[in-house]
Amino acid sequence: MTRKAGFDPVVDAKTRLLILGSLPGDASLRAAQYYGHPRNAFWRLIGGVIDQDLAGLPYDDRLARLRAAGIGLWDVIASAERPGSLDAAIRRPEAADLRGLVESLPALRAVAFNGGTAARLGRAVLAAPPAGVTLIDLPSSSPAHARPFDQKAEAWAALAGALDQRRTGQAG
Repeated sequence: MTRKAGFDPVVDAKTRLLILGSLPGDASLRAAQYYGHPRNAFWRLIGGVIDQDLAGLPYDDRLARLRAAGIGLWDVIASAERPGSLDAAIRRPEAADLRGLVESLPALRAVAFNGGTAARLGRAVLAAPPAGVTLIDLPSSSPAHARPFDQKAEAWAALAGALDQRRTGQAG
C-alpha cells in the first residue's frame, strides 16, 4: 500500500489559531490544496469565523486571507498508509511534529482539531499544551460527517475568540 503524505504547515509568526486536520484526502492530494474536496465545508466554515467569503477565491488568496487573520493550517499525521480518504482507513500513521510547530509560534493562543481523528491524535501529542494555548475540538468539515452545516458553523464560531487581538495573552 502506498504511503500518503500531508502538506507543509501554513503558518507564520503572527499565527494565533492553528487548525489541525488528520491527513489530506485523495481529492486534496490531487489538487495539492488543504481541504480541496469540493464538498468539504472547511472554507465556508472558517470564512464564517472571519466573516469573509473564502470558498470562491483562488487557493493562494484563501491562504493569504487566513494568514492575514492569524490562522494557520496543518495536519496531525505527516504520512500514513490509507486506501481512499476516510480516517478510519488510516494505517501506520507517522505523527507530524506538532509540539515543535506549536512551540515555534510565539503568538499562538489556540489549537483547533478538525474532527475526531485529529482531536484524538493531536491531544495525545499536546496533552500539556504550552501556557496560554487552548485546545479546541471541532466537528469535522468533511462531507463524510453529515452533521448539518448550521450545527458545524455554530461550533466553529467559537474560534473567533482565539483571533480577538484585543485580548491579553490568555487563550479563549
